[in-house]
Amino acid sequence: MPYSPYDWNESIQQRNEFIEDRLKDGSPVIALTYGEGLLLFSMRQTQRKIYEIYDRLMMSAIGNHSDIEQIRVGAIDAAHVEGFQRSPDDVSVQRLISFNISPAIKRVYSDPFAQPVVFRGVFAELGKTEDRDTMIVVSYDGEFRNSPRMAVVAGTAYAEDRMSAYLKTETESGTANLAVALRASLYAWGIGMKHLQTDDRADADYSESGEPAADISSVVSKHLSDRWTPEAAVLERNTSRENRFRMLTERDLAETVSKYQ
Repeated sequence: MPYSPYDWNESIQQRNEFIEDRLKDGSPVIALTYGEGLLLFSMRQTQRKIYEIYDRLMMSAIGNHSDIEQIRVGAIDAAHVEGFQRSPDDVSVQRLISFNISPAIKRVYSDPFAQPVVFRGVFAELGKTEDRDTMIVVSYDGEFRNSPRMAVVAGTAYAEDRMSAYLKTETESGTANLAVALRASLYAWGIGMKHLQTDDRADADYSESGEPAADISSVVSKHLSDRWTPEAAVLERNTSRENRFRMLTERDLAETVSKYQ
């Protein structure tokens, strides 16, 4: 039987619904620039969520772990080939996404006979100054967008909207340091988790920041008590270490987390 354009469109719609259904329970990810570097933050139960890709580049994502791992390895390979053939300074997140990651995902997405990629991720690149930091959100269809100063990934578009609204308010005058960035990121994560299952646009009980603080605090506290683990990494702008990527330790996160325990 011939495969008509209508059949193709219908298969794409079904594919979108399939992927979105599997993304909706993903633990949100926040990327945030601050004075001394770039932060990636999330919470996890088991699998690690934040990875270094190359010097000055890192990523995190929600979706099937096997798909995330495949994209992570592909990104690392492409970055190292680029660095070897050109120079390490020529490796950029924009080139990596535009010429490698996005086309590969699009090829799979547009093939109705291929297993869909269940993935939505954020790639971050450290610049020499705050205004040159780059964050790009990539979706399961290969489409991507640049997000200045901060980026969020969550299981639903509405959860992402609520997180973004809060972070835009919090970072309007810049993010002074890592401690401030961590506090804002953890609270934004709580907002994302609160809104994953419900679209409560009609709720009127909001504070000036757009969320009732007690509700968000209870969401974060509950997940911490259920043994969810905060995970965060930074790319440090002014470090003397050769490697700018650093995973934050439990001690680094203790002050931020203590408010919710």
